Amino acid sequence: MKIDRMIGILSILLQQEKVTASYLAEKFEVSRRTINRDIEALCMAGIPLVTKQGTGGGISIMEGYKLDRTLLNASELQAILAGLYSLDSISQTSRYAMLMEKLSVGASKILAGDSHILIDLSSWHKESLPPKIEQIHCAILSEHLLSFLYYGPKGETERSVEPYDLIFQWSSWYLWGWCVTRKDFRLFKLNRMTDLKTGEHFQKRPVSRPDLSPERIFPGAYQVKVRIHPSCKWRLVEEYGIDSFVEQPDKSLLFTGRFADKDAIVCWIASFGRNAELLEPAELREDMIRYAKGIWEKYLES
Repeated sequence: MKIDRMIGILSILLQQEKVTASYLAEKFEVSRRTINRDIEALCMAGIPLVTKQGTGGGISIMEGYKLDRTLLNASELQAILAGLYSLDSISQTSRYAMLMEKLSVGASKILAGDSHILIDLSSWHKESLPPKIEQIHCAILSEHLLSFLYYGPKGETERSVEPYDLIFQWSSWYLWGWCVTRKDFRLFKLNRMTDLKTGEHFQKRPVSRPDLSPERIFPGAYQVKVRIHPSCKWRLVEEYGIDSFVEQPDKSLLFTGRFADKDAIVCWIASFGRNAELLEPAELREDMIRYAKGIWEKYLES
């Protein structure tokens, strides 16, 4: 796009004293005539560019013009590049790193220089997730409906959705869109989608960003207290933070937290085996007993 190319040209001129039209044409894969038109457009926008012909000539920003030539310093560019690499991890391409190379002179040095921040957003689903994200992204840009089979706690349903945003949240990828079936905006987890198909064109409706606050998505209907063995401290720190529990005189850990439903409480406590005991709410202790009996009976049968 023209505006992207002009921003790229300006970025280059901010970091180099002088460049040639041939250099810019090659870098952005366009003709010299296109570059000349871009330079004229930048001048019309108020950026005083100087063009000199002949040996040693080139394009530069007028000397003395008050414009910060360090628009982005090295550490800032490295931070941007880390983010671009993370996008490449889910697209399974190097398109975003190539974009950084085009928009930033000297990016090759940065590419090789900072290898200490590694971000992979593809999770365990490295084979199935990238093509799914690519298909959804294309449908968002072209304004085409998506249909898929969705697996939820209450079973499988066929959905038709107007896609609006791809969201990476809570270590997973989600689609935010208007569900034609439910007549409302919904959040869909990509790993629960199968049989994804692109459908007909739709007319975009006014859309707002989803409220992704924990209170909105995971309402805490139940306040629980759980006694947990100290050997499981690492799990509490990882899942809920160091402030989620208090160490007791006997070294056990008193965990306090909120859960959205009873099943989530029972399954979470059961995952600790003998190392956790539900203290409150007392009425849910019966649910724990029934859960444990169900498992015991199942293994007796087999």
